[in-house]
Amino acid sequence: MAFETMMEEYEARLKKALAGAGEDKYAKRTARGQLNARQRIDQLVDAGSFIESGLFGSSGVYPEQAEETPTDGKLAGYAKIDGRDVCLVVNDFTIKGASTSATNGKKVGHMKRTATERGMPLVLLGESTGARLPDAMGSRGMGQLLGNDNTQFRRNRETPMVAAAFGPSFGSSTWMMCLSDFAVMHKGATVAVSSPRLVSMALGEKVDPEQLGGWRLHAEVTGLVDQVVEREEDVLVAIKQFLSYMPSHHKQAPPDIPIPDGSGSQMAGILDWLPESRTQVYDMKKLIQCMVDLHSLFELKPRFGKSAVTALARLGGKSVGIVANNPLHRGGALDADACRKIVDFLVMCDSFNIPIILLVDTPGFQIGTEAEKAGAPGRIMNFMNAMTLLTVPHLSVIIRKSYGRAYVCMGGGRHSDDVAAWPSAEISFMSPDFATKIVHGVGVGEPGYEQALESIQQGADVWGLAAVYAAQAVIRPQETRDYLIRMLEVYKLRMTHGVGQHLMRNWPTSY
Repeated sequence: MAFETMMEEYEARLKKALAGAGEDKYAKRTARGQLNARQRIDQLVDAGSFIESGLFGSSGVYPEQAEETPTDGKLAGYAKIDGRDVCLVVNDFTIKGASTSATNGKKVGHMKRTATERGMPLVLLGESTGARLPDAMGSRGMGQLLGNDNTQFRRNRETPMVAAAFGPSFGSSTWMMCLSDFAVMHKGATVAVSSPRLVSMALGEKVDPEQLGGWRLHAEVTGLVDQVVEREEDVLVAIKQFLSYMPSHHKQAPPDIPIPDGSGSQMAGILDWLPESRTQVYDMKKLIQCMVDLHSLFELKPRFGKSAVTALARLGGKSVGIVANNPLHRGGALDADACRKIVDFLVMCDSFNIPIILLVDTPGFQIGTEAEKAGAPGRIMNFMNAMTLLTVPHLSVIIRKSYGRAYVCMGGGRHSDDVAAWPSAEISFMSPDFATKIVHGVGVGEPGYEQALESIQQGADVWGLAAVYAAQAVIRPQETRDYLIRMLEVYKLRMTHGVGQHLMRNWPTSY
């Protein structure tokens, strides 16, 4: 009878914990078109694979609140996504706004440690109000709530970390977005240090949530978000897609997948996307889509630093990172934001053993007072430093322009394992227009300009680069895909089974 009583209590407690905030609160979310926490888990992970950790957690500071804090507002556990194990934390906003407490903070820390020590990706789905009040108030509250688990916010990039933001995502949800390798935001979410209400009280004025931390701010200005999507379901799809390019941990090569039928079929017409005039712009993404495996292009930060493209993709079934200039924006000139975006991407790829392809068409770095105010020199040096620390295979293809210091940052010289160029490539210290004015003293439209320009351009063609073996190959544009696939095979890390040295694993996130 004693066992029966124990089991009855267990079943009652289990039912209470699984019921969460109750049917009424969840029904209201459903009516608003929002998924609840357990629905998000069901849609993200493989069916029947979720094992919960901390199901019976509740408020530890105020035991009298146990009845109203089932799971303490954060669901945690282990699951499989496309057959691979992951650690998972999902906020339940219906329970005290998923505010951070001593108990649920332990859950997050435990999942982070387990992911790191056992080699599993960590996925965090955020929607929260920040620290729980009054739990965090006073010295006792601060001592119990904050600073007890310093590993929770440490990133050595042993395993991929992914975060998503739904609805209000303040405090811990924002911190995790900033720490992650991939941050995806649902339109309508607000990512900020504190809520508009608290900011309004502090400033004495009404604060608009969109201006404080809306998707446009983080996609276009701060660069903290890698992708923005329309629907909640799209957030979960994006997480799955990102993880498909990643290894489970840093001591493992990324997974290979079968090459989709039709991959490379557009290579014969790739020159259709490249204008004959060197001054005419075009969309580099069209060229990339011709080169990579069909439907494999997965762009990160598309609205930030738009003169550069950073994307995951596959070549011959293998994960690669693409770094490319995009002449459609600023003629491909790299500004401080583009440099920061590229470095962030290089660090991630090198940390998780993903080879890098650099596609080059840039007139150099943006210059002027605005560039200096944005810290361009520091960003450029970070870019150069990151390139020298890469330990995964990295290959450059010069499509058209490669001028000045950007030539080096985009893989020129010994900054790539292998440099190839198209016959259309131009390499020089600066744009021929400016060089003609400086060297010959004549500008556009002035007598003798055309002849002076021609003499400058003759020295900038690809054959000079090839003659001094600064380009290891000059290739037909139509052969670029096959060439890259073959060179990735040549330069693969055989002795370490595809694993690099990870010299940038401690590089700061969201710097």
